[in-house]
Amino acid sequence: MTVLGAGFAASLPALCGFAGGVLGGVVSDYLIKQGHSLSLARKTPIILGMLCSMSMLVCNYVDSVGVVIFFMSLAFFGKGFGALGWAVVADTSPKEAIGLSGGLFNTIGNIAGIVTPIIIGYIVAATGSFHGALMYVSFFAVLTIFSYLFLVGEIKRVTFD
Repeated sequence: MTVLGAGFAASLPALCGFAGGVLGGVVSDYLIKQGHSLSLARKTPIILGMLCSMSMLVCNYVDSVGVVIFFMSLAFFGKGFGALGWAVVADTSPKEAIGLSGGLFNTIGNIAGIVTPIIIGYIVAATGSFHGALMYVSFFAVLTIFSYLFLVGEIKRVTFD
């Protein structure tokens, strides 16, 4: 692969993630405009996006660089499509604590951004392969799906009494 080809291949998943992020928001807003509940409008793209992001597991079983790039691009698209966490925070936070809620959400996201590469590094160092790392990330997609289906109730604004 040429340097230019490698650069394009490396940027394609990120571009797909960008497109997925925009489209996920558009779909969520469209569902609201069609009269669907806020819960359905937010949860549907999140669940579908996480299902799509799990396509990265296919990379464990193929040898073709092109196929790996395709499935990683699909996975990044799904991650972007389901990235409505900030919308859910804005929809559910008490008006008197939106800043605190957003700050806590961002803090936890940053903790995940710190811990995940470290854990993946240990997985790759211990196994010599990214197979376990892809499974690790996919596990959290499954956990997200489970949470939005069975733990997260109706998405509505919390109010202080």
